[in-house]
Amino acid sequence: MAFVYPFAAIVGQERMCRALLLNAVNPRIGGVLIRGERGTAKSTAARALAALLPEVAVVADCRFGCNPLRPTTWCTECQERSANGEDLPVRRRRTSFVELPVSATEDRVVGTLDIERAIKEGERHFEPGVLAAANRGLLYIDEVNLLDDHVVDVLLDSAALGMNIIEREGISFSHPARYILVGTMNPEEGDLRPQLLDRFALSVEIRGLSQPIDRVLIMERNIAFEADPGSFRDEWRAREHGLSKQIEQARELVEEVSYTRVNLHLIASLTSSFKVDGHRADLVILKAARAHAAFEGRNSISDLDIVLAAELALPHRLRRGPFQQAEFNIDELQNHIEDIQSRAGSGEMSSPTLEEEAEQDKKKVRHN
Repeated sequence: MAFVYPFAAIVGQERMCRALLLNAVNPRIGGVLIRGERGTAKSTAARALAALLPEVAVVADCRFGCNPLRPTTWCTECQERSANGEDLPVRRRRTSFVELPVSATEDRVVGTLDIERAIKEGERHFEPGVLAAANRGLLYIDEVNLLDDHVVDVLLDSAALGMNIIEREGISFSHPARYILVGTMNPEEGDLRPQLLDRFALSVEIRGLSQPIDRVLIMERNIAFEADPGSFRDEWRAREHGLSKQIEQARELVEEVSYTRVNLHLIASLTSSFKVDGHRADLVILKAARAHAAFEGRNSISDLDIVLAAELALPHRLRRGPFQQAEFNIDELQNHIEDIQSRAGSGEMSSPTLEEEAEQDKKKVRHN
């Protein structure tokens, strides 16, 4: 039995861990890119997260692990079986961990339709690819910057859509592709094109820890794990179970986390003030803020949720400025938000107050 290093035992790297946990709560955030030098626990964290995640319910004999509770996301095969009146069996399985090789081709990723068989025998035959194996699990791409750009595009498209749709010669097949996307890379070996970089929802740049006490702790824990992996995991089992339960509860809560128009104005003002191109960052910050609130067991987002989400969503989307080459500073972000709120309160901005928003909602209700 292969033992995986416990997620809870990772020393430091709080941003990386937070970005991974937020995607675990809501994979629709759009994945995380971890950039850093060698030996900074990038791949260790990805594998540890997959081992930490709670079990999921799947259609027992489905090749794609369809979610029995969401018929609208079923694969073509499950939809056809259900339409024929068949009851689909259900079981629970551990979250899968799928690693994509750098040499992967597009067909290897999305799967292939056997056109010759369809023409000769009139049967549709689909050979699943990496996306099928990764559904409801974690897809890990090491050295993502060395992958073919087109393959990266396909991966990011399917992650955003939540479906993998294959069409060849008038024949189509679809299956769910909802996975936690984790890419890692060493910037010294070349960077991603800006267009692809922007497609990753969150990005974290990590470095080796500088404090001797942290480096000593890393050595002690790794030596203990290598000496007796089973005992080491037993030592961290309670914390791992607690994190897993927290993720499971957050997944149930995240869609119920509320936000106000004031929150939306704050996010929009923040991205606008940093001159962020497009609108993807705004949506990512909102999704990540809701996931963070859910992870902490709250049903509404706060300014701090927005700050922590922005810290992960903005750095790789800035073309220049004080945060381009340096880490985001939470205090500076918080001050920036307070400045936005101050200007809104003084009438310099058109963002409505909570009272104004409530009155607007009342008028809408009366109008309807």
